[in-house]
Amino acid sequence: MNFSDSFKQTNSLCRFSACGEFVANAVSFRLLVREVKSLQIIQIYTCLDTVQHVEWSPDSCFILCGMFKRGCVQVWSIENPEWKCKIDEGSAGLIDVCWSPDSRHVLTTADFNLRITVWSLVNKSVSYIKYPKKASKVLDFTEDGKYLALAERRDCKDCISVFVCSDWELIKHFEVATNDLAGICWSPDGRALCVWDSLLDCKILLYSPDGLCLSSYVPYQHALGIKTVAWSPSSQFLAIGCYDEQVRVLNHITWKTVAEFHHPASIESQDTQIIYREAEKKLQLRDQRFSLQDISTKCPQSKYEVVEEMPVHIKTVKADTETANPKLGIGVLSWSSDNKYLVTRNGAMK
Repeated sequence: MNFSDSFKQTNSLCRFSACGEFVANAVSFRLLVREVKSLQIIQIYTCLDTVQHVEWSPDSCFILCGMFKRGCVQVWSIENPEWKCKIDEGSAGLIDVCWSPDSRHVLTTADFNLRITVWSLVNKSVSYIKYPKKASKVLDFTEDGKYLALAERRDCKDCISVFVCSDWELIKHFEVATNDLAGICWSPDGRALCVWDSLLDCKILLYSPDGLCLSSYVPYQHALGIKTVAWSPSSQFLAIGCYDEQVRVLNHITWKTVAEFHHPASIESQDTQIIYREAEKKLQLRDQRFSLQDISTKCPQSKYEVVEEMPVHIKTVKADTETANPKLGIGVLSWSSDNKYLVTRNGAMK
């Protein structure tokens, strides 16, 4: 494995483009864009203030820099360095910014979640969306980029608004049966919208795009609730990771549980699982006369061995309930492309 020289960066702002050909990193008020293969700098952009957010457009033609303290966003073109755009929220302030799927609109969120503004890079038009809710995942686009679902809070009630991304027109608005909505997520086929409550209420709701409640699922009560949600690529299964260190999988027909996966700290039997342990091969040099280049070209290698001896004990970390976001529950869920496998990670295990 070869390593490049280290490059300066600020606030860990280093982002690869969606096409994989470019990598951008921010250094104070400058943005540097390099080619991945050669790591040669192809563009240097100078921003108005210290860069706090960097995001590539989905088509990798544009890149934006968010300067939240100044309340503005600058957009740069990779193909045409002379083209540039500045978005200023003014007195409304700025707390978040993101791209739309078509790479031609930028969505900015004002301070205190007063509104979301949609800025067009094509005709310079501006659209406003009021009452966005402050949540971990307040908006989500369908996979084809045609529709946007936005969580709102009106009259002390949680609502969902569905917009058409072509002209940002509201086509559906409906209330949801949550106490404090925490996030929303479209299924990959766009036929169902998953809505989950805050961690104080373990509740999952499934809605159709027209607002019909398809199902409501409550795994348990009176304990910390849902932490992670993930759709399978085919939209046939919905995996739910909770703070009770279990994963539950729902099917898309009856919305009932088809599988439950536990994360025990001790595994007694090997009948139903295969356990791998990483084994590292240390670097051994027969000749003491070597250079730093020899060490870099002979990096330690590792391989995974099947564990035969039983039982296997996995190290766990005791969660500190006095601090925010304790290492507890299922924090990662990821499906394989063929829907056959599901990767999970329990935050309490090392």
